[in-house]
Parts: sequence; structure tokens; C-alpha cells
Amino acid sequence: MFIILSLKEGYLKRTIFLLAFISCCKQVIAQTTDTAGSFSMAAYIDAYAATYTDSVGAGNFQKFPSVSPRNGMGLNTAMLSSQYNNDKVRATLVLHFGDIANSTWAANNRNIMEAHVGVRLTKKLWVDAGFFRTHFGTEFLLPVENITSSVSVNTYYEPYYESGIRLNFDPTKNLEINLFLLNGYGMYEDNNNKKSFGMGITYTVNDHCGIGYTNYIGDDSPPTNTVTHLRIHNNVFLNYQKKKIKIQLGADYCIQQNSSITDTTKSANMWCLLATIRYAATKKSGIYTRGEIFQDPNGIMTGVITDRTGVLTGYKIWGITGGIEYKPTDNSYIRLETRYLQMDNNQAIFYYNNTYRTYRYEIMVNMGVTFELINSILTKK
Repeated sequence: MFIILSLKEGYLKRTIFLLAFISCCKQVIAQTTDTAGSFSMAAYIDAYAATYTDSVGAGNFQKFPSVSPRNGMGLNTAMLSSQYNNDKVRATLVLHFGDIANSTWAANNRNIMEAHVGVRLTKKLWVDAGFFRTHFGTEFLLPVENITSSVSVNTYYEPYYESGIRLNFDPTKNLEINLFLLNGYGMYEDNNNKKSFGMGITYTVNDHCGIGYTNYIGDDSPPTNTVTHLRIHNNVFLNYQKKKIKIQLGADYCIQQNSSITDTTKSANMWCLLATIRYAATKKSGIYTRGEIFQDPNGIMTGVITDRTGVLTGYKIWGITGGIEYKPTDNSYIRLETRYLQMDNNQAIFYYNNTYRTYRYEIMVNMGVTFELINSILTKK
């Protein structure tokens, strides 16, 4: 398999400029002991080839698009991340390009994954403001961060990004607490002048086990909607790793006011379960599997469809994923993965071979690598 990437003139100019910028950064870094802070820069690239038993048309993204969202070959992400840290201030800037950015990020800030700056208030308390990756959920978004390459349906419907203010408190080395004041659920710009609240708590039980809780509380109804749709979304997760076994478990429960299909004065709920396990067969290879259940009967996440029987409903899905991974180096991977998704018996949302179906098969191959560009100490003159 050969993947040929062609650069347009504009991309080539930006690439040359970036390399020149990195070179200049290296030149200005002095090596003394009077340190003011540290600056680092890293990159990540993931390319893929995928096929789906769902005909969405040439050039279109598959249903539940995020990772490897096209039927064919493509670039999931070309990501450049930079961080600055010292005792009093810190900043993060992450830019990304590719199908993940195009299929999941808002068009007006599509290439900004993260951009935030923080100030230390006390020894263990920081305040940060700007654009963040989501604090919510069991899985991450990028293949390099997860056991699997694809993400669960539930992760797709969770926010990928958010904007606002974060309080970061680390009372002990094992406990981290983050509080968020946000513009909304998966949005950079406020759509109704109502602020939302978020929380993330992680606790390291021991060297092998960590647990966490995240939530989101907010009403993202447009200002023209006079009915309150307060959403309270909760997530709990567990990560365990010992010897050759790695396990990830997660569960979500969401309730939203005045959202029932049959009675709009009543609340509706969504729930999901997720379990992923990886077995390291050798130091460089492993196998993994994931099971997922997603139930949104009133469509508060998925939206409402009419099923085969004429009933209004939201999505009800379960799925199973399996894959193998080979790591040529510690900072790279090659994965072959397949997934089967099954809708409710009357929810035929997939179209293949001129037939509407309730199920879909997926096969994808991913190749990715991470590498450092700069990892040095900035110093005072």
C-alpha cells in the first residue's frame, strides 16, 4: 500500500516557514542555569485507509464521523503542539489539519485544537482561559491516545472541544480537580448567553489503577426557544494496566429537561456503557477488543428519526470492535481494526447495495507516529 500525499503551493510555503521558525527557536535557546521556563514542540501524524458498508456518496463523511471518517484513504491528522511553562504562567497551542479537524471541529476555528493561557494563583491552583479540548468522557479522540483507532458512538456525541475558564487544583499527587465555566456543549462561541458548568476529577488509586468522574451542566437552547432544556451529563471511568493487560471501563448517564418525545414537559435520558481491553502479546504487538452500548430513545444527542414502523425515536445502538496493533518503535504504531455496529431492529439508517440496513461493518488500517521538534529550556539573558 502506498499513500501519496501532495502538497499544494500554499501548504509548501507554510511548511517552509514552520521549519524556519523551528530552526530560529533552536538558535535562540541559551544553555545557562538561570532558567525562566521551558518551551517544547511536538508533532503527530496519523494516516488511514478505511471501508464501510454504508454508501454516503463520494467525498462525504460516514455517519458518526471522527477518526478515519471517509470510505477510502486519507489523513486523520497532522498535528503540531507547543507548550510553554514556568513557575507563574503557562500556555498551550495545538494546531491540527486533516479529516478529524474537518469532520468534527467548528468551521470558524477548525484548525485550532487548543489555545489557552494560565496563571498560577497558589502553589497548587491555576486558572486557565481560552480554547480547550474537552474535559468530558471515557475515551480520548486521537488514535495515539486510545487503545482503539476508532472511537465509540458515545464519544462521537460527546463534545470534542470547549471554551471558557478552567480552575485546576492538585491537592495531592494522586488527585486532580478541574472546574470549568464554559460557553456551551461542544462549542467555542456562546449561542444563548447562558454559561455552562463542567467538572473533571481524576484519582490515581495506585500504580496500576485510576478512576475519574466528569460532568457537564448547561442549557444550550437557542435564545428564541423559551423552554428550558437544562442538560446534566455524567460520566465515570476506570483505567487499569498491569503487566500485559490494559482495561478501560466507562459509563454515561444524561438527563435533559422538557425533551421527551411523547410529552415535551417531561425530561428525557440517555445512557451508555463502554468496555475496552488490550492484551500485549509481545513488546511490540497486541490485540484488543471493545464493546459499546448507546441508548438515546428520545434523541437528545442524536436527534429524532422516524423508524420503519413510523414511530419517532432516537438512536439505539450496540457495537463490537476488534483489532491488532504492531509498534515498530515506541512512538509509532500500525493497526488493523474492524467494527460491527447494530441499530435497533426498526432503525435502518445505513444504506448499502441499494438497501437500507440496521447494521454496518467497518475495516480500517491506521499508521501513526509522534515526534519531538523542540524540548529545551528557555533561559534568562
